[in-house]
Amino acid sequence: MPQSKHEIQSLLSAANTQPRHRFGQNFMIDQNLVRVIADAATLTGGAPGDLVIEVGPGTGTLSDELLARGVEVVAVEIDRDLAKLLRERLADERRFTLIEGDALSSKHALNEQLVDVIRSAAGRRIKLVANLPYNIASPLIIELLILGIDQLVFTVQKEVADRLRAAPGSDAYGPLSVMAQLLARVEVLRTLPPQAFWPPPKIDSALVRMTRDDRSGGEAAAFGRFVQKLFSFRRKTLRKALAQAGHDADAAIAATRLDPQARPEVLSVPQLQVLFAATRPSSPSPSPAPPASAPVPPE
Repeated sequence: MPQSKHEIQSLLSAANTQPRHRFGQNFMIDQNLVRVIADAATLTGGAPGDLVIEVGPGTGTLSDELLARGVEVVAVEIDRDLAKLLRERLADERRFTLIEGDALSSKHALNEQLVDVIRSAAGRRIKLVANLPYNIASPLIIELLILGIDQLVFTVQKEVADRLRAAPGSDAYGPLSVMAQLLARVEVLRTLPPQAFWPPPKIDSALVRMTRDDRSGGEAAAFGRFVQKLFSFRRKTLRKALAQAGHDADAAIAATRLDPQARPEVLSVPQLQVLFAATRPSSPSPSPAPPASAPVPPE
């Protein structure tokens, strides 16, 4: 049974702790929503069953629901007080493993223990199911996809959800949009009001499902660095942006036949891939890119 607001407050009080803003802690108190999140992940229990990664388990309300569905859960919790609470609450649960620490070892690197868990589970379906801490959601999502996780079902700020599925040329479109759409099919399942959480955040949240659909050709990390740098000049012309990013702009534009006056922010994911290939050392001549105004193919 998912925990009520009163039960969560009681658990925190007994642990002599409270929500910590620096860890992005907003506890889910909508009991029906806890079930909806688990449903969205279409979990398969038993042996071997799905391996579920949960980042930011808090007091364990979602953990309880996941375990009740027969899956193995590996939870990552940075808050020492909550980690202690979870170890005590779930001490007898053999399918629950706790990693105490930050899910990210740096901005673009996952916790090494988490990486080891995921790599050792090769051959099993691995899913993230989590009420993600707001302060690490964006880099965590992309790093997990690059590592090869099969599906992610999570709550996040609605603003981040909008960026994940943003179209070229829109204000929300950026490196996060590009990488998300390169590596997965993105679905925003529903918008969540602040009242679904305690303490209530000041903004709406969203429930997102991302199903792996990797079209990076094994070049996701390098492509991500290329896009990040190019988009730092997103409002300049493509010719100027490429030059300022340290590339031979004339050669890349000639090879791709992209409009040199277009801005990086209007290029679709396939166009950016073609451009990336044209800037790689000793890369073969890429196929001409579609026009700069072409939309991203449907996800």
